Amino acid sequence: MDQNDLIMRPITGPEELDLFTRLPYVLDDELADDLADGRRRPEWLWVALRGDRLLARVAWWCQAGDDTPFLLDVLDIDDSDDGSDGGSDDGVDAGVALLRTAMAEVVPAGTRPPEYSRIVPPDWRDGEVTRRVVENRMAVLEHLGARLFVERLRFEWHPGAPVPEPAGCLAFRPVHDTGELLGLMTRVLDGTLDAHSRADLTRMSAREAAVRHYEDELAHYRSPREWWRVATLPDGEPAGFVTPARNDYNHVIGYLAVLPEHRGNGYIDEILAEGTRVLAAREVPRIRSATDLGNTPMANAFLRAGYVNTARTISMTWD
Repeated sequence: MDQNDLIMRPITGPEELDLFTRLPYVLDDELADDLADGRRRPEWLWVALRGDRLLARVAWWCQAGDDTPFLLDVLDIDDSDDGSDGGSDDGVDAGVALLRTAMAEVVPAGTRPPEYSRIVPPDWRDGEVTRRVVENRMAVLEHLGARLFVERLRFEWHPGAPVPEPAGCLAFRPVHDTGELLGLMTRVLDGTLDAHSRADLTRMSAREAAVRHYEDELAHYRSPREWWRVATLPDGEPAGFVTPARNDYNHVIGYLAVLPEHRGNGYIDEILAEGTRVLAAREVPRIRSATDLGNTPMANAFLRAGYVNTARTISMTWD
């Protein structure tokens, strides 16, 4: 592909979303609200054009009010010419050129590029087309030095699914304050199976990792903190916690954990059931959550609780 005939630029504003969404993706319906609410900026949404044909697009996301992008969550290419006939792969080539150009403008110099995340079908490896779509986008990132970090399972609960009654082994109370929650979050990092937490622990202390997780996610929830629950044993000793919540898009089971000394007793089911009851009582349209593919205990707990695996997420990072 001759890159000289490519026009690579950010969109001018919401009025160009029709151009940006010529290549479809599941997040397209959120883009307008994200722009209006400050979670995206026009200068973070880039397109690669050859004439009127959109060959590639990329977009970054942040928490409202932040000045720098937090996540690269849209990267699409025109898959109509994928090189399967032995010719050049214009889509991948255009994606590489666009991402390289856009990153130079969007990502602050000298900083690590934001993580890449893409929602994919739960069985994406089983079909030739779906597998090629995912692998083509991963190839773009790999050309620029990124590597696969983790694959995650996305779950949903819908009204009508059973909500387990309390089993009685644990009691539940609201979190006293931020300090208590941070203390519990610090403790559960011992032996964690979560890839992001494990990576954090190679760069910072458990307390610092807990604070970072809290500030990056939990502090931004729109819902009351009174929804959060600490699970306790009959003597009042904490055994775990759960943070049912509403983020910018959905009601979620944001964080669920069992303290290390109480793992292996089946408490994960009771704690998840409590978080589900908190949200189900408010007649929410759905509950979403996710866990790493390798976190088999958590994945199985979701399935036992009536959650359905609706998708996966591919995450890639730069070293």
